[in-house]
Amino acid sequence: MLQSMTGFGKAELHYANKVIHVEIKSLNSKNIDISTRIAPLYRHKDIEIRKMITQSLLRGKVDFTLWVEKTAEETFACINADLVKEYARQIKAINEEAGITCSEEVVWNVTSRMQDFINTQSNEECSEEEWAEVAKTVQQGIERLIEFRKQEGEALCKMFEEKISNIRALSKEIERFETERVEKIKNRLTERLSELKGVEYDKNRLEQELIYYIEKLDISEEKQRLANHLNYFTKTLNEEVGQGKKLGFIAQEMGREINTTGSKSNQAEMQNIIVKMKDELEQIKEQVLNVL
Repeated sequence: MLQSMTGFGKAELHYANKVIHVEIKSLNSKNIDISTRIAPLYRHKDIEIRKMITQSLLRGKVDFTLWVEKTAEETFACINADLVKEYARQIKAINEEAGITCSEEVVWNVTSRMQDFINTQSNEECSEEEWAEVAKTVQQGIERLIEFRKQEGEALCKMFEEKISNIRALSKEIERFETERVEKIKNRLTERLSELKGVEYDKNRLEQELIYYIEKLDISEEKQRLANHLNYFTKTLNEEVGQGKKLGFIAQEMGREINTTGSKSNQAEMQNIIVKMKDELEQIKEQVLNVL
């Protein structure tokens, strides 16, 4: 089953006097790239949460948020005095070194914007029982994101099948121009030779040269290899999750065969078909980047 790397999931837990909210979203990325914003009460579980995400999502740029909505709890805020003093000392030292003169009010305004200026403390700690419930909620959010990814994957799969079918049809359109192309090449060369008055040439040698020239323009092998790549791409769509990179490699090989066919096509109608094939393939390449 094909999965997209784009997804969103959320879950919530009512526990004691608070509501724990979990939101997780992902976008495409070559590897797993996780960014977390976790409420202070559970921040020490950051590594464990990252492991859960990595094991389930495999790849993607993941943005994870866990916050707590208090329903009834006494909290108090206090200024981190030692930290404030250290910030003020460093700011003054920097000003003196740079030759900048500023008032105490300016130093205070800058210091008050620093991180951890105010500590909000809670009178509770996270118990193992509570964390077990929160971990289940985190996993629930991840599973809902995976369901979202599967839905996106189904849409991608339909699009890929449509584009592959279009390229197959365009490849068959080329066939009707191949025989006609060979005859045109023969007639054009014969006409040019007939225009050279008083020049004799070996007709047998001409046939040999024509055969050599036509063989160089033959696209039978390219068409066969392209057909194989198209079949392999379709087969890979139905493999286990994690086929995104593989599909990307197959699409590159498809591009090589289409480009080679285009370089051998010396007829306007064939070139127009090649352009359409490239357009279909480009759309595949763009969307393959979103496949897990």
